[in-house]
Amino acid sequence: MTPFNPVEALTKLISIRSFSKEEEPARDFMESVLTEYEIDFTIDLNNIWAKNKHFDSSKYTILLNSHLDTVKPNKGYTKDPYYPQIEEGKLYGLGSNDAGGALVTLLGTFIHFYEEKGLPFNLVFAASAEEEISGKNGMEFLFP
Repeated sequence: MTPFNPVEALTKLISIRSFSKEEEPARDFMESVLTEYEIDFTIDLNNIWAKNKHFDSSKYTILLNSHLDTVKPNKGYTKDPYYPQIEEGKLYGLGSNDAGGALVTLLGTFIHFYEEKGLPFNLVFAASAEEEISGKNGMEFLFP
């Protein structure tokens, strides 16, 4: 199994259109990554989440969450929003900062600790939907 590469993951994520209520392709990408690392996950609507392998309900849980959806690009873009480009060490593309960068970083952290025994806490990774519109089918759905 190859080590997780957040730059490669973010580059792929940027190239996927993932507007609010249309996150399924980005969710499917997250599913493919979790599957590659043999991580059990749950899909709820356009959300995907997973618990660390040795989850223990007697421990506190840390939620690693970011969102899959992006706003639609505006006319002010000077670069193709779906064509990831690295210039002078910066990765450009729609969702690279809000919130793809955070999403792949949290995913990488979760993958790193997924099989760790003896953690003093649990980890839950959630890639949630509809954050950009404060929709009811994202975090509000996952954690009513």
